[in-house]
Amino acid sequence: MNNKTKAPSFLGLIDENKYLSLEDFAGKYLVIYFYPKDKTSGCTIESQDFRDYLKKFKLKNCAIIGVSRDSIKSHKSFIEKESLNFPLISDPNEEMCNAYAVMKEKSMYGRKYMGIERSTFLIDPEGSIIREWRGVKVPGHVEEVYQALCATD
Repeated sequence: MNNKTKAPSFLGLIDENKYLSLEDFAGKYLVIYFYPKDKTSGCTIESQDFRDYLKKFKLKNCAIIGVSRDSIKSHKSFIEKESLNFPLISDPNEEMCNAYAVMKEKSMYGRKYMGIERSTFLIDPEGSIIREWRGVKVPGHVEEVYQALCATD
């Protein structure tokens, strides 16, 4: 059962001139969650849930990163407002979104557009994806990700 997929490498902007890469997390588990937009209801709840679970994830040698197309400025405001305790990557050019194939056609009020499909990836210390969730429904999701991490022991 060793059909692990190598996680796509990334260089994600978290602050002016400050980047995170997949290599920064070598030797650790990593949760990367992609979400549509800062300060919207589902994204806020999901981010708060990851915030509230961070200590548990850290005890399992696991870091958390959120990713959306919002600007650094928007992320800073969101982090401050919600007291988020992990970095958010700004991906306005959708490079990371495309690498992880989370851009999907969506429809609102009959108008079609491309947007981020709420998705989460659990990556092992060797940099392979061990579990992915697509089209995530927020309630109970973070607990499910945590349980999947615990199952790796």
